[in-house]
Amino acid sequence: MESVYEKCLLFELEKNGFKALQQVPITINYEGNLIDSELKLDLLVEDTIIVELKAVQELLPVHSAQLISYMKLLKKPQGLLFNFYSDNLTKSMKPLINEFFDRLPVE
Repeated sequence: MESVYEKCLLFELEKNGFKALQQVPITINYEGNLIDSELKLDLLVEDTIIVELKAVQELLPVHSAQLISYMKLLKKPQGLLFNFYSDNLTKSMKPLINEFFDRLPVE
């Protein structure tokens, strides 16, 4: 089910002029060695925001931890965690930022 939401959200983002990539593979740098992993983030918007989609009865701490890990591995400052198993998507959204947020250029 999440893959359907992902495709629809990608369509909406692109329709509104945003650049977004879907199912972005994550390569891990371990002590200078690049390691291919099975990890893929759902969406990367404007090369800055990682969007992770869930369709679960309740968001758990492990879901936030997953997104935080992706943000650190890719050195991205912002993340959005959406749970589509909700009657109000806005209320189910959880925004996250990390130390890379402070490094964003100020316009």
